Amino acid sequence: MPIYEFVCMTCESHFEELLGLDAGDPECPECGSGKTRRQLSVFATHGTAGQPSFGGPSGGGCCGGGCGCGS
Repeated sequence: MPIYEFVCMTCESHFEELLGLDAGDPECPECGSGKTRRQLSVFATHGTAGQPSFGGPSGGGCCGGGCGCGS
């Protein structure tokens, strides 16, 4: 089940809910209003790597360094 972010249009509270894909929007846990809307969510991850790996083992930025953009 995915986690969705919501905002209440009545009290402007923000909250998250675990919902099935076909479930309707829930009531606000703060004020009980049914006027809630799903928000766009930004997905982020947290890893253990020291630096992100762009372009594989050769490095060099966006295209591997063959064009000189990583210099």
